[in-house]
Amino acid sequence: ASSVARCLAAVRGLYRFLGVENTQPSLLTPLAGAPKQWTRLPKVINETDVTNLLDLPLRRSSEDLRDATMVELMYATGLRVSELIHLEVSHVNRDVGYVLATGKRDKQRVVPLGEKANQMLTDYLNHARPKLLNKRISQALFPTRRGQSFTRQGFWKMLKARAKRAGISQSISPHMLRHSFATHLLEHGADLRSVQMMLGHVSIATTQIYTHVEHARLKRIHTELFPRKKRK
Repeated sequence: ASSVARCLAAVRGLYRFLGVENTQPSLLTPLAGAPKQWTRLPKVINETDVTNLLDLPLRRSSEDLRDATMVELMYATGLRVSELIHLEVSHVNRDVGYVLATGKRDKQRVVPLGEKANQMLTDYLNHARPKLLNKRISQALFPTRRGQSFTRQGFWKMLKARAKRAGISQSISPHMLRHSFATHLLEHGADLRSVQMMLGHVSIATTQIYTHVEHARLKRIHTELFPRKKRK
């Protein structure tokens, strides 16, 4: 449905352009309305798998500490992958415990770090990052060995590799960590407005999708545990 809607929008745009260029309003022929789009529930990672992913034993390499810190920080803050890889050292305040994220349309927001993520960031900045840079100068919070910023593709591959090490059979993506952050907060009693602010959603209607996930979970629990369910 969303693909059809995009195609119709493109055709309408072309008709408007031709109408202006050729001064022929008749070209603006009415088109069929866009099909109704259904709501897709965001895919999330269950809390057990998230714990296994975050608690992977550290290997003796600067890259592994950097990667573990990135994953921990992404889950702790709900940042988009693009926001995470573009973080600079100055965007993190470890004393107060927050990160300054720059989202869509360059809108900035302050997101709490959490104690565990803050501790890992401190260890990473004190030990791993200087070794990765090897006396190079970079503002990037998470640089590569070449001193360059991490890429989206690089983070995706790293996350999949760590998920495999953690024994997670589910195929996961960076955005699923963001979805899991919001869903787990709501499941543990967070209010929708606070989650909206941390995610950087302009409209609370965008954040309300996660309440559907919570409702689906409640329905599943009811179906599985209600004593009056239909017996096979």
